[in-house]
Amino acid sequence: MQTLIQNFLYTLLFCLSILLSGCFQQSQSPWLTQLPHDTQQVLLVSNHSWSNNQAILQRFEKQQGIWKQVAAPIPVQVGRNGMAWGRGLHNIKDLSQFKQEGDGKAPAGIFKLASSFGYASVALSQQTYPYRTATSNDYYIDDSDSKDYNRWVQIAPPLENTPKMYWKSYEKMRRDDARYELGIEIEHNKTPILAGAGSAIFMHVWKDKNTSTSGCTAMSKANMAVILRWLKQDKQPVLVQVPSQALGDLRLFAN
Repeated sequence: MQTLIQNFLYTLLFCLSILLSGCFQQSQSPWLTQLPHDTQQVLLVSNHSWSNNQAILQRFEKQQGIWKQVAAPIPVQVGRNGMAWGRGLHNIKDLSQFKQEGDGKAPAGIFKLASSFGYASVALSQQTYPYRTATSNDYYIDDSDSKDYNRWVQIAPPLENTPKMYWKSYEKMRRDDARYELGIEIEHNKTPILAGAGSAIFMHVWKDKNTSTSGCTAMSKANMAVILRWLKQDKQPVLVQVPSQALGDLRLFAN
């Protein structure tokens, strides 16, 4: 029964994404005016409510001044408790839906994309987007009392590679499973970093299509690879992630 409900929700989200794409191509939705002027690629992740963990990812690219959808929507999983406003390029007005460390929610808003990452020594073939290799010495720090909070840190020799010596809490970037085999760092809570406002936010490979995350956005490895090959740094891509009913609430800080 649970699987049937999940499949129904994915179908509903897919239909919603088709309607949204029609709005993009026909009327150029007003929230598009809230994107940075130099942005030419957008990853749009939307779901049907703040508490829902299933979502749809759509890709859009500006071609000759017009935003157009690229390929079909992709099913993704977000935080197990849905979304809450994060800290990025947007202005936050509703503090009742504000992301906190450990809340199990993915950040909503407009975010720059940092480097991609993975386990391999080099990026995917045909990938031009910046890439870094995650090694067994690499950690992302979610200890809100640490000066390294919400940063990728490498323990370099001659320091002992024992992370518990330095931090109370952290993410291993070279995991024992495939979830970080391919990923992108999302610039949530970066300028400035606010302790306790959420850390270690990525797009990465999911465990499976029915498993949500602690706050990241996850998808199949094949779809993650498609996105990495599509992204171009000179097109200044951003992630727009928000429940569909809140798209109209997006505002850049500059506005």
